[in-house]
Amino acid sequence: MANPDRAPAMQTATATRTAPLLDPVLQAGGAAPAAPTRLISVDAFRGLTVAGMLLVNNPGTWSAIYPPLAHAPWHGWTPTDLIFPYFLFIVGITTHLSLSARRARGDDDAAIRAQIIKRAALIVIFGLLLASFPWTPITRFTNIRIPGVLQRIGVAYAFAALLTLRTTLKQQVLIVVTLLYGYWFAMTLVPVPGADGGIGANLLTAPSRTLAAWTDRLFLEGHLWSQSKTWDPEGVLSTLPAIATAMLGVMAGRWLGTARPLAERLSGLFAAGALAMVAGLMWHWSFPINKSLWTSSYVLFTAGMACVTLGTITWLTDSVGATRWARPLVIYGTNPMIAFVGSGMMARLIYSLWKVDVDGKQVAIQSAIYQTYYASWLSPRDASLAFALSFVLLWYGILWALWKRGVVLKV
Repeated sequence: MANPDRAPAMQTATATRTAPLLDPVLQAGGAAPAAPTRLISVDAFRGLTVAGMLLVNNPGTWSAIYPPLAHAPWHGWTPTDLIFPYFLFIVGITTHLSLSARRARGDDDAAIRAQIIKRAALIVIFGLLLASFPWTPITRFTNIRIPGVLQRIGVAYAFAALLTLRTTLKQQVLIVVTLLYGYWFAMTLVPVPGADGGIGANLLTAPSRTLAAWTDRLFLEGHLWSQSKTWDPEGVLSTLPAIATAMLGVMAGRWLGTARPLAERLSGLFAAGALAMVAGLMWHWSFPINKSLWTSSYVLFTAGMACVTLGTITWLTDSVGATRWARPLVIYGTNPMIAFVGSGMMARLIYSLWKVDVDGKQVAIQSAIYQTYYASWLSPRDASLAFALSFVLLWYGILWALWKRGVVLKV
């Protein structure tokens, strides 16, 4: 895909029957956690993120996009830059709830670790299979991009789950602080080998000259993002702070799973979110918010935004009791792996592989549809947005049909 920012919450492999629609079973292991309040909001939050992913990844044309639906060129952020960290944050929440449920069932640590590793491996394999689609020429496998969204989610999930399995909250906070400060020091104070700009702080504005880019080339030369070739937005070094994003989600899940009154938990989410956003914005002055580098300021800022977003949805659905509006989002959030992999395959087919004849010229079926039914009567940006919205609605229909039949795929 032209846009690498595809990231679903984790769940998939064997078909099963779902719980009722607004029964918010958190699909992170097939069992609902023993929590004082069963929150619809987590599924709705995940569904909102899935729908956002489909919207920004499938425009009518990449040359005409409203600015909020495009990534920031380098430093800075847009709403689109929130999607991937939101998914990792949700993975962290459901990881805590899943581990709590498994412990309640009596599973020992060895069984839990084995399940964590198995899930992580499956997620990474799904990502590699999607990267190599349509699987015909052998070069699709030998020259594929090894990093990717699902690959990063699998790695971040595995480390976040293992690091929080038997550690205390204080130890988890110390790990997160070490990851974020360690990454900051490495990216700004360590001289980049082969670069003549001195320490990394002088090279943060040059995507191919950062320490993260050097590390990507060291380990994955020839298997990086095709649009850059010299660095990868889901690269090796920048995955370390992504683990911190997932761990912050674990902490949020731990807070949501307490026996405190819902109002108190909501207050905690809003307070933590506000503080994290302020801290991220202040850190931005010395280590800019940057999605591709997954900077430490980006981790704090997006985790804060996730807390506030989740808190708002929880207040609406579980405190006010307004749940009808969340129904489509819960459907979106029920099968995120199908939405991610299926939409990725569909997009590759219609954007590049499936050609049709138009006026004696072979063009992609997506381009033919876009030009005929959208660009012919709408302005470029409106036509591009309309096509993306149609793609979102198409996948809502697919996911609704699966939900109606009670089909959920889980890792």
